[in-house]
Amino acid sequence: MHPDDPTAQKLTDAPPTTRTRDAASTERTIGRHRASEPPRRALLGSTPVRVALATGVTCCLGLGAFTAARGAQETPQPVRPIADALADRAAIADERASRSLDRDAAPARVIPTPTASPTPRPTVTRKAPKKPVKPRRPRPVAGLDQQQMDNAKIIVDVGVELKMPRRALVVALATAMQESNLYNLASDVLPESSEYPHQGSGSDHDSVGLFQQRPSSGWGTVAELMRPSYAARAFYTALAEIPGWQDMSLTAAAQAVQVSAYPDAYAPHEDRATTVAAALLA
Repeated sequence: MHPDDPTAQKLTDAPPTTRTRDAASTERTIGRHRASEPPRRALLGSTPVRVALATGVTCCLGLGAFTAARGAQETPQPVRPIADALADRAAIADERASRSLDRDAAPARVIPTPTASPTPRPTVTRKAPKKPVKPRRPRPVAGLDQQQMDNAKIIVDVGVELKMPRRALVVALATAMQESNLYNLASDVLPESSEYPHQGSGSDHDSVGLFQQRPSSGWGTVAELMRPSYAARAFYTALAEIPGWQDMSLTAAAQAVQVSAYPDAYAPHEDRATTVAAALLA
């Protein structure tokens, strides 16, 4: 049969134009007692959906952690309330106090005593050299002025240095009182003598100094005899060479050294010389 035959076309069942509704289907679509439809599979139960959701959550958490960390670096940490800080400190104190009493005690700090510690080296401080202290000038006695008393002290000091007895000191002082009145004199005859420290001048030949000793007689040079200490030493040396001078009178002993034209001129000075010697030796 040809497909285009109208007869054949009539014999073919026409497809239903409407959905066949049986009693069951009618019961499902109408009324409150319709049968429940088969359960549908939950959307989240799908494996691809769960994978995608987990991946998204992970990314979000990572991004949030990164943002929080960066914000913590850039943003200063908020200051903890004072009450919280005090509470934490109290808790720490309680914890320390609750430790066992049987724990080992911390070693005590030993403070070295001065005797146990090594003796420190003394610090050497270089001090500036002290200026020489000028000897105290003696107080004048027996009617002498300060220059005379200073010269008398030189005579006594030299005698003490040479270990001469007190009698020799008195003889030397009386001799200088007679010869120069205890002044260090230059000589008008020797102009050279004026070039050295002096306290006046005389004109008795070439006699100079406290004892008016003459360079021409071998007592020493002008420069030496103008030094009071040298002149006194020269006198004591000559006196010590005279045998038995200790038993002589003052004027005899002085004359034995000086060989003066006035041998008795030394005696009047004995009392003053004794007073001056006693004052300088006190």
